[in-house]
Amino acid sequence: MILGWLGTLLIAFLLVSVAMTLIYRFVPPPITWTMLGDVVSGHGVTKDWTPLDRIDPDMPRAAIAAEDSRFCSHSGFDYKAIAAAAYRNAKGGRIRGGSTISQQTAKNVFLFQGGGYARKALEAYFTVLIETLWSKRRIMEVYLNVAETGIGTYGVEAGAHRYFKHGAGTLGPREAAQIAAVLPLPKKRAGIAPRGFTGRYAGLIQRRISAVRNQGLDACLR
Repeated sequence: MILGWLGTLLIAFLLVSVAMTLIYRFVPPPITWTMLGDVVSGHGVTKDWTPLDRIDPDMPRAAIAAEDSRFCSHSGFDYKAIAAAAYRNAKGGRIRGGSTISQQTAKNVFLFQGGGYARKALEAYFTVLIETLWSKRRIMEVYLNVAETGIGTYGVEAGAHRYFKHGAGTLGPREAAQIAAVLPLPKKRAGIAPRGFTGRYAGLIQRRISAVRNQGLDACLR
């Protein structure tokens, strides 16, 4: 009896998750668990869905430079980055992950922050789904629209208006780099006039943007 119910729940989950993924291939995700958290905490949510072709090309290049240099060549998981992160973490110091843009998109759209191994397993499942059912352009488009770019601010369009008072379509390399530098810790890092580590990191990303373009690391988005 219990096994039967569990089997039914599993099948229902698989059907619903595949259906949602197919819908989001064409329709912008209306809200995420992280956004709901900001609503509950009183921060509110500012977002403005913007198609990828209306976002300055340097913004996805900055995301690739900062988050996932093999975005166009892997199938959702960068095993070299995962192994390198595991090695660094084993040596001690700052804990770093090896999550790809695809994994971060799966987490941001379908799941919640934290959650340990159970959430990571679901993240891997949804990563396989979006890599199978979406194009790389769609993954990047969704990522740049749902990623948190400041407290209560989601997507690069809202982030550009928050920090630079104009839309994401006219971002320059430096501005794109500053937004990308915020993405790992959007509630703690400043997107405008960043100082210390964030400022240095933005400078590094800015220098890498030209390498992403020249080496064709964003070829899947063209």
